[in-house]
Amino acid sequence: MRYASANAPYTLHPKTMTEELIQIGTIVAPQGIKGELRVNADSDFPERFEEPGQRWLQYPDKTTPQIVELLAGYPIPGKNIYVIRLAEIEDRNQAETLRGCKLLVEKSDRPDLEEDEYHVSDLINLEVYHQLTGENIGLVTNIFSAGNDLLEVTLHKQPEIEESTDTDIGKINRVSKIPKKSNKKPKPVTVWIPFVKDIVQIVDLEAGRIEINPPEGLLEIKHT
Repeated sequence: MRYASANAPYTLHPKTMTEELIQIGTIVAPQGIKGELRVNADSDFPERFEEPGQRWLQYPDKTTPQIVELLAGYPIPGKNIYVIRLAEIEDRNQAETLRGCKLLVEKSDRPDLEEDEYHVSDLINLEVYHQLTGENIGLVTNIFSAGNDLLEVTLHKQPEIEESTDTDIGKINRVSKIPKKSNKKPKPVTVWIPFVKDIVQIVDLEAGRIEINPPEGLLEIKHT
């Protein structure tokens, strides 16, 4: 998907699973009774699901990907779903065992990208700077796709959280106990940055940084 105006998103491509492999989709269900599989695509490149050749499967309960042979594939119109056939998967029962598996390709097999196209894995861990103030705001830690892609940025300056230690002694009885302090660390505060050119104005992969010009209120933290 290409951007058409300053308000349109950049193009993103799938997240790296390891240093050598990239996730291109997730097997979500069998298709029919002859071993075909429905794959929720994380890639904008149809050839990764349609052209026969070697792929990898990452099982949810295993750490080492397994080599598989892709025989054929085709898209389901209007959905981000492909139907694929893998070698030696010949019936629905076999296909069912692959539900939840990740489909991977070699990182070196990434197609060349055009201007303003980026692989998601290249954006993770980039430092985020405010273009006007020069402040280092945070680190890109995740990306969420929903219409426009959103960068999840974990803030370097985390807001202080006050813990209440007051206990109403009058409410303590033989059954209740004085509440203990939780040792759990609070989840780091993040903000979501739309990945559009009006806001994300510079992406410098070599320098490991992006520069944003956020509209008023985008970086405000709402306390509940």
